Amino acid sequence: MSVEATPDSGEGIGAPPPHEAYANAPDLRREMHQVLALGAERDGRQAGPGTGPLADAAAAERAWLLRRAALMDRMALDDPTPGPVAAAAETAGQLVLHDRRHPGLAAGPHHPDAITLAPSHRLYVRQEYAAWTAAGRPDI
Repeated sequence: MSVEATPDSGEGIGAPPPHEAYANAPDLRREMHQVLALGAERDGRQAGPGTGPLADAAAAERAWLLRRAALMDRMALDDPTPGPVAAAAETAGQLVLHDRRHPGLAAGPHHPDAITLAPSHRLYVRQEYAAWTAAGRPDI
């Protein structure tokens, strides 16, 4: 019996379902404001605490990409129309590209290329968000 994985299920590949992956996530409105503020700081449009030494820049970038991808995934779960689903897939893909360049920063059990059953990398985002939360949300 084969299990088909969908963007809304982690069955068959070990990714947590959304309600588990995002159990400790801030509410959508607060997370949206925080992600926008991190993006503004990242782009130099807003002063902030900074990313620390250059060695931490990749980790800080990853935290922003992960939070943004998780936010888009959660929004697409609430509104599964083509626009939000495409935005979730695009931001998940950006996280995957970053993790391919910096494999030591990935925290979950599956490499981004291992999760290929879903039409996007949203399952990878859920895996990584759950692992990031379990680790105490480092690099934010």
